[in-house]
Amino acid sequence: MNFVLPLQFTAAARELDLADQSAKLASMSKRSAPFAYVDLFAGIGGFHAMLEHAGGRCVYVSEIDREARNTYLHNWVDHLPEAERPIINTDITIDTPEDAPVNVPAHDVLAAGFPCQPFSKSGFQRGMDEARGTLFWNIARILEERKPSIVLLENVRNLAGPRHRHEWDVIIQTLREIGYRVSSTPSVFSPHFLPPSLGGTPQVRDRVFILGTYVGPARAMAETDVAPTVVRGPVQGWNVQNWDTDWILDDDTSIPGVEKYRLTADETEWINVWDDLVQRMWSARGVRLPGFPLWADSWIPERGLDPMELDALPQWKSDILVKNARFYDDHRDIIGSWKKANPAFASFPASRRKLEWQAQDTASLWDTVMHFRPSGIRAKAPTYLPALVAITQTSIIGSRRRRLTPHEAARLQGFGRDFSFGGQRDQASYKQVGNGVAVGAAWHVFRTHVERDASDLPSRLVRAVLSASVRPTGNALAEAALIHEEELTAPLSGTLAG
Repeated sequence: MNFVLPLQFTAAARELDLADQSAKLASMSKRSAPFAYVDLFAGIGGFHAMLEHAGGRCVYVSEIDREARNTYLHNWVDHLPEAERPIINTDITIDTPEDAPVNVPAHDVLAAGFPCQPFSKSGFQRGMDEARGTLFWNIARILEERKPSIVLLENVRNLAGPRHRHEWDVIIQTLREIGYRVSSTPSVFSPHFLPPSLGGTPQVRDRVFILGTYVGPARAMAETDVAPTVVRGPVQGWNVQNWDTDWILDDDTSIPGVEKYRLTADETEWINVWDDLVQRMWSARGVRLPGFPLWADSWIPERGLDPMELDALPQWKSDILVKNARFYDDHRDIIGSWKKANPAFASFPASRRKLEWQAQDTASLWDTVMHFRPSGIRAKAPTYLPALVAITQTSIIGSRRRRLTPHEAARLQGFGRDFSFGGQRDQASYKQVGNGVAVGAAWHVFRTHVERDASDLPSRLVRAVLSASVRPTGNALAEAALIHEEELTAPLSGTLAG
């Protein structure tokens, strides 16, 4: 595979001068900033946003995706004076050779949203030997040589699941062998658990964070009874149902080319027809639609179901068919009049003749957040959004009759209003945001770790992190979010004061 050379250096200059440049950068960083950090598998800069917020100086960036790297440079590097710019690398394997020193500057914090690769189970090897050949090994090589005070890793929640227990054990064992005190219990966290004042955003995005403090191999192997940095759950009593997706939206009049995000005529008709059923159910029965998937093509009387065919199906599918038949029996009159009033429904695509109503008592389908999925239209209450993913299933904001824009998706990840994708194609922007790190969640976990391990960390780093605002990005959310939070806590504060 051919990789583009780092942007600031020719190949020859890199080989001759990298060590000297690294030393200079590290020295400059220590003079001008309380700590230095490197950003690996950097994406569009989720870790950069929160470490810069703490006053850190980025000395090295590695990101292999060209478009993501350009977004990173556009937001975090291009405006810096030449002397303050970090080294920009493309492929981390270039700078972590197995038989030579690593070409990464000295630093205090290593942050990496690394890809999860399988580890071999043959021979039940452990530690660095088994990590070899995976991208985690490249991280371990840097840690082994540079020994930064803190390592901060982020990955999908499945890394800590039962199917990846072996990989998890190898990672933890490797970090301890190098000298990092880490917890065997995963720290799983999501930005929607944080209130607006702490940098939360209305997105359910469970991610695993691995945080380690360098204490040397002897202590790391002995001090294994370590609690996770954070526990999965709301912080400071925040009620996640108090989120409002409007807080991350831009005014339609401020969105360039807003028309391309609006629903098509067909999409509007699909929603209108299903919403007609929602309204008829409420008018006639006083209830919204049920929570199980509605499959209109399977609406037949329960007596018409074949028990032998049901037994041959997976249990989940059999259950849905039975529930749909009973729904039809209970509401045959409403369904009949609805279908008669909406003859176009029969010609909808098969996946649009299915609806998953997960919006509880929301008054209308147009008041929900929707997703057009292969399994049907899914509707949720407009509180918080599901995790952004690097595929095209962009959330539809019913009240705006349009899709979430890339800029709004970035704000959902905790980036500020000034964050920009530099005019690149939307598909790339959505992908980059879906692969990104949630700034608020990462900051909360990192800050909590620094506070807990302060006695084993450089005082300059501790002071910088703990003196920084607990809210890493001031304008990721609309001001209404903070006002709403204050209104919710005011009565409680008054009660406590009294």
